[in-house]
Amino acid sequence: MSEILIDAFKHHLWANLALLDACEGLSDQVLDASAVGTYGSIRDTLAHLFAAEQRYLLHMAGRGQETGPLAEGSFPGVEELKNHAARNGEALIGLAGEADENRTIRGEVRGEKYAVPISVFFAQAINHATEHRAHVCTVLTQQGIEPPVLDLWTWLRSGMPRTSEGGR
Repeated sequence: MSEILIDAFKHHLWANLALLDACEGLSDQVLDASAVGTYGSIRDTLAHLFAAEQRYLLHMAGRGQETGPLAEGSFPGVEELKNHAARNGEALIGLAGEADENRTIRGEVRGEKYAVPISVFFAQAINHATEHRAHVCTVLTQQGIEPPVLDLWTWLRSGMPRTSEGGR
């Protein structure tokens, strides 16, 4: 089972890095653009995506009260977001490889206690990123920029890069 989850997160990492590659070198005007029905600007969406992913990882590690180095509303630049994406993605791949039971994660958010199966965090990490990658692609399209194709078939045809370095 973990090999299936590992491959899902290898695609996740590849798609995140491919999207960031497509955003590299974009003007401030494009990075600040948004479209109706999306999260917000490209800049805000990318920062939100990777800040949220850090929070999921902290919760999965039982450290949900901590804050990660990337804050909502900050934009450290595409290159720094690539570093966050790589670290987060590799951590998710590692956790997927260790997943042998659907253990319950317990913690507290804004004063409310929770008990959630780790599978929910895994699913949320993939679902959340997929949704926001689509938002960024929509904004790119609205700006007249061809967005990257991030689906699983394209990843498969690309040779299924398996790590942030692209190796097997």
